[in-house]
Amino acid sequence: MRRFLFPVLFGVGGCAILIALGVWQLQRHTWKTALLAEINTRIAAPPVELPWKLDPVRDRYLSVKVTGQTTGEEADVLTSTAEQGPGFRIISQFETGEGRLVLVDEGFVPEAAKTDPRPPVKMSVTGNLAWPDEVDSFTPDPDLDKNFWYARDVPRIARELGAEPVLIVARDIGGAKPRATPMPIDTSGIPNNHLGYAIQWFGMAAVWAGMTLILLWRIHRRTV
Repeated sequence: MRRFLFPVLFGVGGCAILIALGVWQLQRHTWKTALLAEINTRIAAPPVELPWKLDPVRDRYLSVKVTGQTTGEEADVLTSTAEQGPGFRIISQFETGEGRLVLVDEGFVPEAAKTDPRPPVKMSVTGNLAWPDEVDSFTPDPDLDKNFWYARDVPRIARELGAEPVLIVARDIGGAKPRATPMPIDTSGIPNNHLGYAIQWFGMAAVWAGMTLILLWRIHRRTV
């Protein structure tokens, strides 16, 4: 019986750990599913006026509508799309009807359209508030002379353009012909792979249990 003790303990312990990891991933899947549903609800909610006091956590994805005009100042952020290839997001300084200066992500223009003139224009913008987390230690500094940015660094773009650190990502532009193709916020870029991870952990637990049974069978054969 002593020959069986360690393999049994090792097998049961390993299975227990792997099953626990699978259950944890199922819990994460449930949490992420609920989170994505909440985000989708906030994105699609009827727009409200832009609040004067904003919190990046509380007001993330808040649906808003502003009316005013662009000022001609902008930051061009490198990006790409599957349909049109490389290009830029046009982040414009926008003066609201109340006199506030905020940032509006008007959307995508192809690389060749970067230098097209975009003079001030009156418009209404419906979109969602965002504070993108796109800057890390590997992000190059922007080339300010060429107005070439590598990320939507809202605080720094706001400082350079003299606006509030508030970004509205447009999903609809009215009152003027859109100068860019809107790239509205959605949840397609937020992965929810936890169910797949759970299946992997449970599969590993099954393999572990099978290997343990084979080991016990071989031990049994040597002892008979």
